[in-house]
Amino acid sequence: MSRWLAILPLVVLAALAALFAGYALHHDPHVNPAALVGRPAPAETLPGLEDGTPRLLRTAGQGPVLINFYASWCAPCVEEAPALMALKAQGVPIIGVAWRDTPDKAQAFLEQHGDPFVAKYVDQSGRAGIDFGVSGVPETFAVDAKGVIRAKQALPLTPDSAEALIDRAGLGR
Repeated sequence: MSRWLAILPLVVLAALAALFAGYALHHDPHVNPAALVGRPAPAETLPGLEDGTPRLLRTAGQGPVLINFYASWCAPCVEEAPALMALKAQGVPIIGVAWRDTPDKAQAFLEQHGDPFVAKYVDQSGRAGIDFGVSGVPETFAVDAKGVIRAKQALPLTPDSAEALIDRAGLGR
């Protein structure tokens, strides 16, 4: 009996390894969980990037917008910066949230790569990102005029994906 108790942890470990291996082999890495799509965007109070004054990140009643979570330490955020600047040039309103970043580093990032945002916030703790369902940056949410999230892009925006996203928010040109 004591012999079985000695090898029981090894058996449990082997079973868990087999379970995780099976999941990894059958998991689609392109699946983009979008639990909030079709639901109201969370109303978060975050410090403004420029002055640190807490402000409500509201979207309802303000017209359709995009909400972009980015960070200065995020290489894919640099990749999507030209697409965001192109959207700004088209008049698309974009709200920026610096996720798990400091205000000075986030501001330096915008000075270096362009500032496409009509409003800028800082989410140093990452709490707002959690409420939005952010799993990493960059992530962009299309929010309609009623404040409902209509789509989520969890990869860097490209000109094509940006067009699809703004169409879903009712910002189509």
